[in-house]
Amino acid sequence: MNINSDYSQRAVVQSQDLPWVDSPAPGIQRKMLERDGCEVARATSIVRYAPGSSFPSHLHELGEEVLVLEGDFFDESGSYGAGAYLKNPPGSSHAPGSVGGCTLLVKLRHMDPQDTQAVRIDTGATAWLPGLVPGLSVMPLSEFGATHTALVRWAPGTRFNPHRHYGGEEIYVLEGVFEDEFGRYPAGAWLRSPHLSAHQPFSREGCIILVKVGHLPIADHKESQ
Repeated sequence: MNINSDYSQRAVVQSQDLPWVDSPAPGIQRKMLERDGCEVARATSIVRYAPGSSFPSHLHELGEEVLVLEGDFFDESGSYGAGAYLKNPPGSSHAPGSVGGCTLLVKLRHMDPQDTQAVRIDTGATAWLPGLVPGLSVMPLSEFGATHTALVRWAPGTRFNPHRHYGGEEIYVLEGVFEDEFGRYPAGAWLRSPHLSAHQPFSREGCIILVKVGHLPIADHKESQ
């Protein structure tokens, strides 16, 4: 299965427009934002657990990142509410589930095999740090080599400098409206910009976004773009 799997191309998806697709586990459904592979795939998805549902124990050969968007989520490492960020490194395994139901943003099979650090962060209880321009706040979540994951909060009217993405950039809009010269992206929008792409982002209304940079394939990029 190939959905937005050409990493040399820009992709924009409004997740609210996608259908829910049943997973192999009863009560668990997915909205597929990008996917390269069948059931074992490099993928980014919105995942919904019905109350009382769970997934059998499974291995993450190339890692997993989870952001709890709403509800409650658990595995052997603990129970997590809305705003929790989890990084399960390559080679880890777990049997996740939900008591009351939850919705998650999940990324699979995109980590460096040498990235062995597990991360658990309650973003609701973590301090924001000043960003590079006035009105911008940053909450670092994970980093390994050139790959960085963070929450970024934009005050209304904030504008960032023009910049280029070495190793690409991926954004999921959690709240508000994020913008650049290519369009407007409301809450629930997912966008991916390839290696060496450039833009000048801003937010008139204000927003909070999840940002991941430096993790996309570089060899696939066509220098003529």
